[in-house]
Amino acid sequence: MTTLSQPSPDKATALLQLIRWDRPIGTLLLLWPTLWALWIAAEGLPDFDLLVIFSIGTFLMRSAGCIINDLADRNFDGGVTRTRERPLVTGRVSVNEAVALFCTLCLLAFGLVLLTNRLTVMLSVPALLLASTYPFMKRYTHFPQIVLGLAFSCAIPMAFAAQRGELPPALWLLFTANVLWTVVYDTKYAMVDRRDDLQVGIKSTAVLFGDADRYVIAMLQVLCLAALYLAGERFGLGLYYSASLLVTAGLFGYHLYLIRHQDEAACFHAFLHNRWVGLAVFLGIAADFALPALGG
Repeated sequence: MTTLSQPSPDKATALLQLIRWDRPIGTLLLLWPTLWALWIAAEGLPDFDLLVIFSIGTFLMRSAGCIINDLADRNFDGGVTRTRERPLVTGRVSVNEAVALFCTLCLLAFGLVLLTNRLTVMLSVPALLLASTYPFMKRYTHFPQIVLGLAFSCAIPMAFAAQRGELPPALWLLFTANVLWTVVYDTKYAMVDRRDDLQVGIKSTAVLFGDADRYVIAMLQVLCLAALYLAGERFGLGLYYSASLLVTAGLFGYHLYLIRHQDEAACFHAFLHNRWVGLAVFLGIAADFALPALGG
C-alpha cells in the first residue's frame, strides 16, 4: 500500500528520470571543471571536506538544473523526438512535484555551501540565478549555450573562494575555457534536436550556425585550448598538463570527425564523448602537482 511519505516504485522511477539519474553525463561535465579548479587552487589534493561538498553539490545542482529545464520546456518537449517521453510531458510527475523537488535540491545544495565561507556563499547566488534562467533563454536568444556555459563555470570561482579565500585573476582564463568548451559540446547536443527545434520554435547555437556549425565548433575548440594553455602558464603547470592539452586537441579532432556529416546519432555520440575531455585535462593538472619533478 502506497503512503504519502514513500512514493510508489513508478513515481520514484519517474522522479529519478526527471533528475537524469540514469544519464550521469551532465554531472560529469559539471564535475570535471570543478575538480580542475579545486586542484589548482589547492596546488594538489584539496581539503577533503571541500572535495565532498563540491562533488555532492555538483550532483544536486545538475539534478536541479534538469528539473527547471523540463519545467521550462514541458510545453515544447512533446514535439521533440528525444524528449517526448520525459516525466513532465507524460504526466508521470506533476508540476507541483517537480517544483517541490527542485526547491529541495537547491536547499540541500545551499546547505552545503553554508559549510564553506562567506565569499563562496556570495558567489553561489549568481550561480543559482544562471542555472535557473538558462532554460528560458531558448525562447529569446540563439545563445542559450553561453548562459549554460556561464552557469557550468560558476563552480570554478567558487572552488577558489572555498579553498583559498580569494579569487586570483588567472582563474578567469580557466572560467573562459570552460565557457567555450560548454558551448562546443552543447552545440553538438543541440544539433541532435535541430530539426525538431526549428519546428517548435526553440533557439540554439546549432540553429543559428546552420551548415557552418562544424567550422564554428572548430574555432571555439581552438579558443578553448588557447585559454586552457594560458591558464596553465599563469598557474605554473608543466609537462603533464601540456600533454593533457595535446590529448584534448586529439579528442576535439575526433569529435569534428564524428559530426562531419551532421548525423544526429553521431552528434550525440560526440557530445557524450566530451566526458573524456574533462578527464584528460584533470589528469594533466593532478599529475603536475603529484609529480612535480617532471611537471610544473
